[in-house]
Amino acid sequence: MQRAALRSAADAERYAYTNGRNRDTGNQHPRERSTRMLPAVPASAVDGLITKPSAYSANETLDRLEAALKERGWVIFTRLDHAAAAGSVGLKMPKSTVLVFGNPLLGTPVFIERPTLAIDLPLKALVWEDDGGKVSLSYNTAEYLLVTIYGRHGAAPVSPDAIARLDVLLTAVTDAAVK
Repeated sequence: MQRAALRSAADAERYAYTNGRNRDTGNQHPRERSTRMLPAVPASAVDGLITKPSAYSANETLDRLEAALKERGWVIFTRLDHAAAAGSVGLKMPKSTVLVFGNPLLGTPVFIERPTLAIDLPLKALVWEDDGGKVSLSYNTAEYLLVTIYGRHGAAPVSPDAIARLDVLLTAVTDAAVK
C-alpha cells in the first residue's frame, strides 16, 4: 500500500511538471519561470564566511581578485559562472561566479596526506550580485578553512601563525578586489 502511495505521489509530481505547474508552489515548471528568490539569510550571518561589498561590477571584482592572487604567486584554477549555467537551461539569476584558486606548493603535501581534503579545497571566493545589482565578495575565513575544514578531514592541527598568515593574505587580496 505504501509503495502505491509513493508511486501515486511521484506520478502526481511528474504530471504537475508535465502540465507546466509545480504542485508545491503553483508556479510554472522551473524552465518556464525566472528565479524566485527565497528569503535570504544575510551572508554576514553565516558562520565562517566573510562578505564584503564591492565598489566595482561583478566582472571587474573578479578580475581584480584574480590579479591580486596572481601577483602573490597563487594559481587560478577556474571560474564557475552559476548565472551562465542557469541561462543555459533557460533560467535567470543575478551574477554569481566562484573563483577557484590555490597554491599547489602549499596544498599538495596536505592533499597527499589527506586526499579527501580535495572535496573542500582548493580555496574559493564567490562574487555575486543581489536583486538590486549590488556586488559582494564572499569567502571562508582562514580559521574556518584551517580549523574546521582541515579538522573535518583529520588533518594535523594548524598553528595560529599559519591561520594569521592566511588571514592576512585573504584580507589583502579581497580588499584589493573590492576597494
